[in-house]
Amino acid sequence: MSHALPLQASATLRRYAGEYAAHAHAYAQVLVGLSGRLELELDGRGTWVDAACALVVPAGVAHAYLADAPARVLVIDSPVLPGLERARRFVPPAHWKSPRLPLDADGIVGEIAIAAGVLQRRPVDLARIDAALDTQLHAHWNTARLAALCHLSAAQFHARFVELTWRTPADHVRARRLDRAQQLLRTGLGLEATALQVGYASASALAYALRRERGLGARALRRTG
Repeated sequence: MSHALPLQASATLRRYAGEYAAHAHAYAQVLVGLSGRLELELDGRGTWVDAACALVVPAGVAHAYLADAPARVLVIDSPVLPGLERARRFVPPAHWKSPRLPLDADGIVGEIAIAAGVLQRRPVDLARIDAALDTQLHAHWNTARLAALCHLSAAQFHARFVELTWRTPADHVRARRLDRAQQLLRTGLGLEATALQVGYASASALAYALRRERGLGARALRRTG
């Protein structure tokens, strides 16, 4: 399938879920990942877009999409301009991550030619990481152990994770533990038992973390259950 060539760049926010058949455009597209991960096939080669990267889809290149979970993407349709002649993933500037429409699509296209390429090739699967954490929140989760889930070195994983989530792996683990602690306390489970389930050494350590990170006391959490 082919679409008419736009006279100037335009941008839309789109949500993808499920599978989309292969098609091609007479114009170039830039896909900027905002949340989730969108798997793509470009002329038979696999790639992806997530919240840490963007992708140029050149004019005339057949591409299909697959989103196992909903993915939000900023899509820019553009005439073929410098930087849009070949497929490549790149690191988008930080100000692209919170787009407000209408935005300056032509200005964005003008920045693409100087955007940094993405060197890391393995994706970071947040859903897989969270599933592993949730089954063993009490265990010791350091960066190296999380990186092994993605077959990356600790340094590569840390860099990719910060790009993807804007927080460190340690911050993510702590937030996951406190989310679960809040859920358990609301069901009436005691502070000591909750601490053991989510990986805190003692009830006092968990209570301190809840006060510091969430501004909550255990008694208040139990009262809301």
